[in-house]
Amino acid sequence: MKPITAALIGAGQRGAGAYAPYALNHAEEIRFVAVADADPERRERFGQTHGIAESNAFSSWEHLLNGPKIADAVLICTQDKMHFEPTLRALEQGYHVLLEKPMSPDPLECFIMGEYAEKHNRVLSICHVLRYTDFFALIKKILSEGRIGELVSITHTENVEHRHQAHSFVRGNWNKSEVSSPMILAKSCHDMDILQWLVEEDCTKVSSFGSLMHFRKESAPEGAPPRCLDGCPVQITCPYYAPRMYIERDDWVGAVLRSVVSNDPSDEGVLNALKDGPYGRCVYHCDNDVVDHQVVNLEFENGVTVAFTMSAFTFEGGRSVKLMGTRGQIRADMDRNVIEVTSFVTRETETINLETDAAGHGGGDTNIMRDFVRLVRSDGKEKGRTGARESVQSHLIAFAAEKSRVEGRTISMPEYIKGLKQEAQLEQQPDG
Repeated sequence: MKPITAALIGAGQRGAGAYAPYALNHAEEIRFVAVADADPERRERFGQTHGIAESNAFSSWEHLLNGPKIADAVLICTQDKMHFEPTLRALEQGYHVLLEKPMSPDPLECFIMGEYAEKHNRVLSICHVLRYTDFFALIKKILSEGRIGELVSITHTENVEHRHQAHSFVRGNWNKSEVSSPMILAKSCHDMDILQWLVEEDCTKVSSFGSLMHFRKESAPEGAPPRCLDGCPVQITCPYYAPRMYIERDDWVGAVLRSVVSNDPSDEGVLNALKDGPYGRCVYHCDNDVVDHQVVNLEFENGVTVAFTMSAFTFEGGRSVKLMGTRGQIRADMDRNVIEVTSFVTRETETINLETDAAGHGGGDTNIMRDFVRLVRSDGKEKGRTGARESVQSHLIAFAAEKSRVEGRTISMPEYIKGLKQEAQLEQQPDG
């Protein structure tokens, strides 16, 4: 069977570093034949890695998608506010689309993208990669087998990890809601999706609280300069000192971060980028405004309740979750790859140690690519673990949570969705 062909729009860390490598390891399944990125160095590097003809390397998505259709599928991995237009254009052109999350920071745009996928009968898969991890897939299986009886409640924690917060949401591309997305959407639409998947019911009520408590100028140590390399007096004791975060960190995450900070990942290249680039700024003197901690309470149609916590102030990363049922419980830690299933009847606990590597969202990045290839080969006739319709619903929970946090009130999901649909209908009516 011939491999499917694909084009990549946005050759950054997620597109080029997380999803596209699947083609290098599975050349019989997928081959990249085009790339679009505004950065000429990234564009050239991706083209060389995947053997792309120079004529198929474009400086913008417009140049790629306004021409004739040149592949079976498109991966859209641009910044949050740059998803809507290329997605619609790609679907119109007949491409199947794998879209990085979040779909859009605008709920109406999420609706429209979902409708476009159905209208043009194309695959639109959203990168909710947690559904594709062995970790959550096994939890879902245990639930479906009824091993803990009827699900009653869930406590779920997203451990953002303090350095991840500093990198992505203080210094990085997702540090301002107006520029990218609220953090509950940018970081935790994964989690809203997983929770909806586990419960398998519509969410009816949402309430949320949170704020930006620590990463602001009022918390700056005395004498801390605007940039870490400007002679910071607390560089030894500050956990966010940029050279320590980006040069001295030698795990797999450190390698990823280097490639984000600089196109030259050497010590010298990273250090030069820290001197005047965004990742060399003091975390207490940035222009960030997204929250560094937030809680969300959910109630679903079947009575299941969820307490979700997202916090920057953790040492570990990953997710930890406890699912409480009428006949038992599941307690699981994604960072440690451990799932414990306890029966109320036998009083015994089964401990399951998974072997999945933590890199690539616990295997989710690889598995979603494998599934996307399968869907494209079926020309959209087969179904995946998720789709545009499901993703829209989980995005709306995140939007409602932010609305609740900002307005200080509980949001009724049916009323919220009804209002959005009415707004969408008004927008689609002709003027006059």
